[in-house]
Amino acid sequence: MAYGDILYEVEDGVARLTINRPEVYNAFRSQTLQELTHAYEQLLDDRQVGVVVLTGTGEKAFCAGGDVNEEAKGWLEGRGGELETKALYAAMRASLKPTIARVNGYSIGGGNHLAYLCDFSVAADHAIFGQNGPRVGSPAQGWLVSYLVRVVGAKRAREMWMLCRRYTAQEMLAWGLVNAVVPYPDLDAEVARWCDDILALSPSVIKVVKRTFDAEYEQLREYQDNQDYLEEINPGFFESGEQLEGANAFLEKRRPDFSPWR
Repeated sequence: MAYGDILYEVEDGVARLTINRPEVYNAFRSQTLQELTHAYEQLLDDRQVGVVVLTGTGEKAFCAGGDVNEEAKGWLEGRGGELETKALYAAMRASLKPTIARVNGYSIGGGNHLAYLCDFSVAADHAIFGQNGPRVGSPAQGWLVSYLVRVVGAKRAREMWMLCRRYTAQEMLAWGLVNAVVPYPDLDAEVARWCDDILALSPSVIKVVKRTFDAEYEQLREYQDNQDYLEEINPGFFESGEQLEGANAFLEKRRPDFSPWR
């Protein structure tokens, strides 16, 4: 598979996957998710790789979440974006390779839960974190949302998802959403230090430990994968205009007016 949205590099036991869409703050679209999934599937049998670094191009953004331009065209209808995202996370788990999110800037929306679902997150001190779904009418549901409770606790998780505030890297360090924060010029050296520590350990035992941690919320995934809360709460969501109002407001740089759907 030829990659167009990501860069794939392997060196000294480390696979580096880079979302390469800096013109949209490394926001992902369907193609991006499919390429990342394919890359992780290749890593499953690559005995030369012991750890994965996931990042974005440049120093402005790790990932700004789903590409709102694509969402405005109807990408999210039929749960397509949700299913592609879950396929990526399944491939990340199945690879048994620990993943370090190298957070080099904005980590927003889908980019934020991409970072908090990685095994580790190392952030530059200028990085900004937060969720965006309710702000732009982009529905997220199930364990993609509720897993954050396991990372930062119930009250903090609700705050992040239901207020759509922005948080600094130091705040996220205090919350436990990231493992380490360093000045941007030191980011690569810090990530390399974490990679070296992992690569110095027994690879089989690391795989067992990763599988054990992933299994901790397996029951949650299995239960919530079968739930469609959007269909339960608003079966006509995409036809109602609510999602389109959120996407258009974002693209037009104005405050959305969701009052007709309240």
